[in-house]
Amino acid sequence: MKINEIEQMVGITKKNIRFYEEQGLIKPARNSANGYREYAEEDVYTLARIKLLRRLNVPIEEIRQIITGRLTLSDCMERHLVMTAREEENIRLVSDICGKIRGSGESFSTLDASALLGELEELEKGGARFVNVKKSDVKVKKRGAVASAAVIIALIVLWVAAILFTGSGAGLPPFITALIVVLPAAVIIGLVIALLQRIKELNGGEEDEASDY
Repeated sequence: MKINEIEQMVGITKKNIRFYEEQGLIKPARNSANGYREYAEEDVYTLARIKLLRRLNVPIEEIRQIITGRLTLSDCMERHLVMTAREEENIRLVSDICGKIRGSGESFSTLDASALLGELEELEKGGARFVNVKKSDVKVKKRGAVASAAVIIALIVLWVAAILFTGSGAGLPPFITALIVVLPAAVIIGLVIALLQRIKELNGGEEDEASDY
């Protein structure tokens, strides 16, 4: 079977299918005649199981351990039952704090945040987990990376243009002129490659398609 067929049968995007292949979770054969991937029926079943576990928020590494036999499915589910119980308790605690704030009748300008933050810290000592405000949004990081690379590339292009087209480069030997063009071009290519790699890292490789499953 081709990847298009698998995509339709399992409801997983080609990007995710290739990502799971890169992670070693599936290993489709290669057609010796054309080099194309040939997916077997077992790959369909494996991808469906991966899809189910990912929707249950099981990490890729745990799925890999299950597939390789280093972790049983039962032990994995037991672990996630414990985690779910903790999350439910965290949600209850958040709900209690929100209810307390609402019931206090305080406005933003009169809210005693210090006291409540102290209460959160005490709860965290007991194992509760609240949102970490230091965690930056991925989209903001992407925009920052793209903007930084764009500024650097623009400056390099302007520098090369200034040398070549304003007369300051007149009379230079041909190999020097070539270096003026080639070296900045190599830097730009390196920047673009680094930017693409950074964006790939931020994307995490796997699309979040839970809403589409």
